[in-house]
Amino acid sequence: MTLKRAAFGAVFLVSNADPGVLSMVKESFAASNAIAGSTGLVREVLTTGGLPRFTSARPGELKPDEVESVALPALRSAVRILRAKAPDELENYRDTVLRAGDEVARASDGVSEAESAMLDKIRDALSIS
Repeated sequence: MTLKRAAFGAVFLVSNADPGVLSMVKESFAASNAIAGSTGLVREVLTTGGLPRFTSARPGELKPDEVESVALPALRSAVRILRAKAPDELENYRDTVLRAGDEVARASDGVSEAESAMLDKIRDALSIS
């Protein structure tokens, strides 16, 4: 669940870095396609089971700063978990999360400064410079 919470949290953070109602639909499809395009254990973990929860708030009440306080540490934890338990899947996971975030950012009107800054935070959490 940590890997899933981290990946979906990263997508949420990029999407909400530059919010917009019409953009949200395009970004949702972009994220889904990127995650569905993953392989191996990463695909299995990210595409099965329920959606992760970030706070006790109802989904419509999520605030990006609350999700950020959960998602970025979860990304760091996901890296540690994969290093320990499935090191051969670590790059696949990093690539999938970054590809999903990048696709979300590009889905509507190009990558904004806010989206780019959030992608940098995600890269940092994944230990990718």
